[in-house]
Amino acid sequence: MAMQHQTPSLIRLEEGARVLFLTKDMNLIRKQLYEGLNLRMEDLTVEDLLDDINTDVMTPAWVCFDHEPAEIAKNAYAGLMHDGKRVFEGNALINGGFQVIVSGQRKGTGSSRETAAQCERWAGIRVVIAASFAPIHERNNINLGQLMGDHAMLERLQNGEELALEEFTSRYDPVTRLILEEGGLFPFARRLAAGELQLPALTTPSRPMTMAEKIVARNLVGQPEGQCVKPHDPVIAGVQGGYSHEFTTAQVHTFLSDVYGEDYSLPNPGKFAVFEDHLLYADHNPRFIPFMHKVQTLRDLQKAFQVHTGVRDYSAVDGVSPGICHQVAREEFIEVGDFIQATDSHTCMGGVSNALTYGVGATEYANLVSAGFTFVKVPESIRFELVGELHPGCTAKDVILHILADHAREELTLNRSMEFGGPGMSSLSVDERATLCNMATECSARTGICEADEQLYAWMGKRMPHLDLDVQRGLAVAPDEGAVYDGGVHVIDLSSIQPMVAHPGDPDQGIPSDPTNGANVADLGNVAIDIAYGGSCTAGKEDDVSYYAQVCSAAEAAGLVVADGVDFYIQYGSGYVKSLAMREGWHDLFERVGVKLIDPGCGACIGAGPGVSTETEQVTVSAINRNFQGRSGPGRLYLASPLTVAASAFIGHITAWRDDLFA
Repeated sequence: MAMQHQTPSLIRLEEGARVLFLTKDMNLIRKQLYEGLNLRMEDLTVEDLLDDINTDVMTPAWVCFDHEPAEIAKNAYAGLMHDGKRVFEGNALINGGFQVIVSGQRKGTGSSRETAAQCERWAGIRVVIAASFAPIHERNNINLGQLMGDHAMLERLQNGEELALEEFTSRYDPVTRLILEEGGLFPFARRLAAGELQLPALTTPSRPMTMAEKIVARNLVGQPEGQCVKPHDPVIAGVQGGYSHEFTTAQVHTFLSDVYGEDYSLPNPGKFAVFEDHLLYADHNPRFIPFMHKVQTLRDLQKAFQVHTGVRDYSAVDGVSPGICHQVAREEFIEVGDFIQATDSHTCMGGVSNALTYGVGATEYANLVSAGFTFVKVPESIRFELVGELHPGCTAKDVILHILADHAREELTLNRSMEFGGPGMSSLSVDERATLCNMATECSARTGICEADEQLYAWMGKRMPHLDLDVQRGLAVAPDEGAVYDGGVHVIDLSSIQPMVAHPGDPDQGIPSDPTNGANVADLGNVAIDIAYGGSCTAGKEDDVSYYAQVCSAAEAAGLVVADGVDFYIQYGSGYVKSLAMREGWHDLFERVGVKLIDPGCGACIGAGPGVSTETEQVTVSAINRNFQGRSGPGRLYLASPLTVAASAFIGHITAWRDDLFA
């Protein structure tokens, strides 16, 4: 990755520069790539262009095993298929000499993977044209210094006009404009740290603030003490820590080496960590076998980064990981009121500790570990006031699937901080609250954050005995009276929640069970299963394992074992969780009733471990967080709570748990 340079004040198409139009006609794309066809915007309409190009199309998962810019650029758009063949062959975008790429609506939907923006930038693209951009993809482009414009601007460029840089940047906030003008996040951060840039002063007056706003405000850089913030304020904020894993650390190491030299150092390495958790079981998936040498390279580069920088090390020992990064982070180093960023979308799980935590791309993370600060556009908030108590048979997973179906589907949670509080919070354990925060990202929210209470302090004191709990109480944030919630305040009556199951394809496709219809889920019918999976950061916590044990204990008492034809997997979220299962006798219980146990780490949730389907006809009921088609194998995957997953494993079809189920 070459260091970006200041963006010129006038933008024009260079002599011989080519423009690639991603049309709905795949043959027209091929003619541009391989036959030298040159098109003009005036030859087409916006309706002729591809809409909803997702990041899996731009860089499929196997491309993410690479970290070198040339390899990522080589396989740009490897997921765009037509008649069973790749439209973009290897190096097609690079060899075409294109400097502008053009598409229709909502460019960059789907996963937040930064490689989607990188593949274009590193293939020579300097201007991206679309009718609209997905928010995270747009931010990734900004961090790379990539200019984005509309079709009318392209037509002017093709007619020989020079466009002022302001035409590309004027719609953004002042800090984002600076980042683009400087050529990306790295050059911006270097000049800011050197005192060569002046941040615009905030003018937000004193006001009541939400929890997320308070944490941002206490970490402001270059602003007076006590400065308040409001939604959409562009600010630079300090961070208390973060972490990366072997899927992302190699890029971070490469970026920092290229930008700052191979002898770079971090100012506060003890605040950051690396985890070996995501790809421990990648060789279980036949699709990943051809890429295992690349997986090993990622592991080796993560180790090199850790040794070079001295960040906290959570590598696997003898093939066994300390656990999933999000679970271990909250067990060991996330404190009350922290601002934490990490290279994974489920970083928001840390919000259970009354902290502001969310995922960022490798560029942002590399910048924040080297500079100690990050760019933040203050998020809007939405409040969920919990009242009542859950019925037996229901868990927090059912609550978040309900919120996904009733609120996220209406986009009320989109890019907002989901704030959880109210009297019903006390009826949920800390682990259960973590489930709510963890799946905020499935709601397309920025993050989730819970109010602090004595349950939280007791939980933290047991796992982090070095903490002074009085200090933690002093760091807690609570919403001010009169705080503004742009997404509204929504009362969730926990007593009204029924066990939920989400149809394959999307977590927001949840339907409730019918309490008048026994254990069956309304409108679902009798869905026979092949796999039941309990694990992931969402459902590999202590309380989740206790739910599995509750059902397994009842099954054993009834003389049952896992149903014929069903594979029931339980994967522990951390070494701490596995130790608890051993002490309580649950580990032995699971083995006696036919459960297949897996050591801590990620796995089936990302298609890399036991519990992944191998045939399209297979049906899985799973306690993970996402059920996008193909994410956990080619079969159909239903999302449910740990109780429902365990109950279904013994019955053989999707079944909600109740105390007399095995009677």
